[in-house]
Amino acid sequence: MIISKRAQDLKQVLMQGSELQVKEPYTMIVDKEQVIFAIYPGVNGIEFNKTEGYFNAYPGAQVYQCLYGQGVLIMQRNDEVGEAKEFKVVTLSSGRQVGVPAGWAMCLVNIGKNFLVVVGNVNIASKDINSKAILAKHGLAYYIVEKKGEVGFEQNSNYNIHPQITTE
Repeated sequence: MIISKRAQDLKQVLMQGSELQVKEPYTMIVDKEQVIFAIYPGVNGIEFNKTEGYFNAYPGAQVYQCLYGQGVLIMQRNDEVGEAKEFKVVTLSSGRQVGVPAGWAMCLVNIGKNFLVVVGNVNIASKDINSKAILAKHGLAYYIVEKKGEVGFEQNSNYNIHPQITTE
């Protein structure tokens, strides 16, 4: 099955005031136990194009492998009341593999000039995949933005706590 997300689908997780410039943010090619994400390049205002993101309640790590392009996979772990406890940014390039532990949220961000293509051992239809907390807070604790041609971070004001960003 092929699922294409439209700009309107992403609006709820974009930075306040972002312009919906990428008309078709990403496409997912979904199989039973895996999904291929194809994220279009570009920005929405100053925020790099991304996926909606979700929390992984699967009882093990989900593994994502970058097949093509340049991007980042952002991960966030929340406390019991929904505030960000940890925030990690992993740089993606062709061949890079990343595991996202159970209980963490993830989001793919295209920071390159071409498509970002990533495959993951994810069952999108599973009850273990949940976007509600991310939608309620309009994204993760930080937005990945373009600042003077560089990759930067902007705090999401819907969180009271913004943990230190760790990178890999």
